[in-house]
Amino acid sequence: MKIVTYNVNGLRPRIAQFGSLLKLLNSLDADIICVQETKLRRQELTADLVMAEGYESFFSCTRTSEKGRTGYSGVATFCRVKSAFSSDEVALPVAAEEGFTGLLEIGKGEMAAAAEGLEEFSKDELLKVDGEGRCIITDHGHFVLFNLYGPRAVCDDTERIEFKLKFFKILQKRWESLLFQGRRIFVVGDLNIAPTSLDRCDAEPEFENNQFRRWFRSMLVENKGSFFDVFRAKHPNRREAYTCWPQNTGAEEFNYGSRIDHILCAGSCLHQEQDLQSHNFVTCHVKECDILTQYKRWKPGNSLRWKGGQSIKLEGSDHAPVYTSLLEIPSVFQHSTPSLSARYIPMVRGLQQTLVSVLMKRQTAEQVNSDGDIIKESCSERERSSSDHCSTPGVPSGNSCSSSSQNFEVLSSKTNEHSNRFSMEDACNTLVTLGGQRTKRMCGSEPKKKAKRSSQLSLRSFFQKSSIPSNGVGNGTDTSTNQIDVPDSNHLSNETPIPENQGGSPKQCELNSSASIEDQDEVDVCTLEKEKNNFALMEWQRLQQVMQNSIPLCKGHREPCVARVVRKRGANFGRRFYVCARAEGPASNPEANCNYFKWAASKPRQK
Repeated sequence: MKIVTYNVNGLRPRIAQFGSLLKLLNSLDADIICVQETKLRRQELTADLVMAEGYESFFSCTRTSEKGRTGYSGVATFCRVKSAFSSDEVALPVAAEEGFTGLLEIGKGEMAAAAEGLEEFSKDELLKVDGEGRCIITDHGHFVLFNLYGPRAVCDDTERIEFKLKFFKILQKRWESLLFQGRRIFVVGDLNIAPTSLDRCDAEPEFENNQFRRWFRSMLVENKGSFFDVFRAKHPNRREAYTCWPQNTGAEEFNYGSRIDHILCAGSCLHQEQDLQSHNFVTCHVKECDILTQYKRWKPGNSLRWKGGQSIKLEGSDHAPVYTSLLEIPSVFQHSTPSLSARYIPMVRGLQQTLVSVLMKRQTAEQVNSDGDIIKESCSERERSSSDHCSTPGVPSGNSCSSSSQNFEVLSSKTNEHSNRFSMEDACNTLVTLGGQRTKRMCGSEPKKKAKRSSQLSLRSFFQKSSIPSNGVGNGTDTSTNQIDVPDSNHLSNETPIPENQGGSPKQCELNSSASIEDQDEVDVCTLEKEKNNFALMEWQRLQQVMQNSIPLCKGHREPCVARVVRKRGANFGRRFYVCARAEGPASNPEANCNYFKWAASKPRQK
């Protein structure tokens, strides 16, 4: 049996990297796969993200509404099984629980009481530590598996330090309660704790005095605790065995990282002999435990950061998976997948519909179809009526077409509301009189013009002055009417020919002249736009050159630095600084980052 823990740093990008969830899981080739930092909210758990053929999955998502932590953290356990029902496989859990306090859902919407051993904590305390989606517990009969994503807390963030202390204190109480009941426990995941200086590159002298590292070591067997650090049990003296690397400094190139992804084990072995003093689960059942370094983002042969590799996007998580292989694990009693399984999530399984809701949907659809038929008939009648009015001699064409256009706009609004069958090409063609000259126009052109004017402007349009003059046709004619109703020469060539007795009138010559001026203005605008683009490109190149000349050289390698910005809230938030461009690495390596640092000249604006 094989168990893998992997901080995926976002389940979506890992699925995209491998092509599908099934391919991702199969690549790890394990019976139980525990992933952390899924970064999924409950409403985002769709089938393509949680379901894979041959696997049962169990998810915990963040429930907090705290700013910056929605869609954050999250854990999931995938179990490879032959059958999810009436199975005796150990990989298929006999029970599952979201969180570790006992107060969250255990399946089918049921609420449980606080877990045994946690009576000293208030309900609010328990719900707070369980509200960030950091734990899934699966009971596999022979052992209980905790899939954990431990909180991160920097040294000056007192609020998160208190949260992390409370998180592990309550967790320890739950472990002690299970061990008292004689259960075996596996704890896997990213605990965000490197226990010793051996687990951190270039650890400072006071590294091991951190309170969380002291707590971690107090839980281990060598310090009279109950747990084995399975990796160190198999590789007690291995150096440079890291599972996580800073992703913004290129630290993977020189393996400058830390070991914060762990597999811990506590409890007796499964043997039935009388003398079990020399037996434990690790020595009797754990064959191997190691780091899957082939999943690192940076691989030998990749271009170095300071030799053109900084712009190359590295696919993968900033963590590497850790696995353990177990021996002599017998089958368990027949059971089916727990109700907490992702197969029962409404977004995956689908919401059950009542008979009334189905009938209501059918009635609504029939009503929409009926309204669409009525509107279509009304539009046909309006087309015939409008055509008759516009072509009838002695009737003022301007009034009839204006009324037709207004009716058409109302009708078009109804049509869009009930059905998408009709298009603007179905609008009737009418004739409009402008200064005594009859010109053909589409009744549906007014809605088109309005839609065009309401479209989003491009950034370039704000720097471009309008150079197209509006040419009035006749005295007393409104400018906006000219822009809408006067067609250009190309438009007229495709419409109904103008009668010969009016083709050579002074008004017609004036229209043709206006169209020619508009064509010339369009050419001028294109030329002006091209000149502005060239000018903007030259200015950008000049700015880049100025910025390049202002970048300092690092003192260790005499190479151009890279600029960064302070993202942490405080006095220097938003301030720029320069650092060595090389990848972070051990101080003993001259090829690594020389730790050069310099503030940029400008300071952030005070708000």
